[in-house]
Amino acid sequence: MNKSKLGLPIGTTLDRFIRRKEEEFSFATGELSQLLRDIALAGKIINKEVNKSGLLDITGGFGGKNVQGEDQQKLDVVADIRFTRALKNGGMTCAIVSEENREIIHLNPNCRYVVAIDPLDGSSNIDVNVSIGTIFSIYKRISPVGSPVQEEDVLQKGTEQVVAGYILYGSSTMLVYTTGRGVHGFTLEYSLGEFVLSNDNITYPEDGTIYSINEGNFYTFDSWVRAYIEECRRKQMSARYIGSLVADFHRNMMKGGIYLYPNTVKYPEGKLRLLYECNALAFIAEQSGGVATNGNQRIMDILPEALHQRTPLYLGSPKMVKKAVSLIPADTLIK
Repeated sequence: MNKSKLGLPIGTTLDRFIRRKEEEFSFATGELSQLLRDIALAGKIINKEVNKSGLLDITGGFGGKNVQGEDQQKLDVVADIRFTRALKNGGMTCAIVSEENREIIHLNPNCRYVVAIDPLDGSSNIDVNVSIGTIFSIYKRISPVGSPVQEEDVLQKGTEQVVAGYILYGSSTMLVYTTGRGVHGFTLEYSLGEFVLSNDNITYPEDGTIYSINEGNFYTFDSWVRAYIEECRRKQMSARYIGSLVADFHRNMMKGGIYLYPNTVKYPEGKLRLLYECNALAFIAEQSGGVATNGNQRIMDILPEALHQRTPLYLGSPKMVKKAVSLIPADTLIK
């Protein structure tokens, strides 16, 4: 039987894996483990909703816009409700920062953990049966337990994450997460209804041949980004862009590649959100050997100033990211 580097067999359930990891920490109380289980449970529910989306009236536009002014899809709203409910009922979360809500969602002030989440990434793919996902980060609050949650509890650097992960709803459904000790992937086994260990200690390839960027915006990119894309084309690299951040990230982490979402004329500060998209994937990338930067600063070193703050993002195989950012003019300041 194939075994992981922990000595556990590939196929170990998420619950057993979490319990085994708990034993490594003498100070573990079980709260964080339960929080991960709550997220996994909500992911199973969303997976079920996604699989039935073509049969039920839950595809298409909801008719409203989220805090970023983007059109909400019905499944965006469904996913936000499901995760909020699971985290509330689980009783381990004091507050949630969600892409779908303008303000902090206050839950139990007697809890220690804050969850930042994009409940359903890749909305434009929902109606056409293409991979979508959930991205999440978990932080330990700074203010005293029992007191109201403050902005300082949620506006923390990515370096303060205690857990980050994502759930990918695709040809199979996967939950991938890190606690700062490697990256581990679990595949949903439908007949059991359990996430089981399928990819242990995932390693980002040092180099790759895939570049992921929306080339439709080519002429709105800075000159150095255009120069890098031209170089990728000359080297006959593979252009792969799904339009779902989780799916693009997962493929590149498994095969080797770079994901680029630069600032544009329309989005001068970048489009992706720091707290619940970039920080989580940056943590996972670094724990698997990858790199994540906004062009002149490590993503996880950025101190957020707003809940829905945006940033440019370049992450992936170290050699590819290093080459890309080496083309940035020395006098260019990227926010």
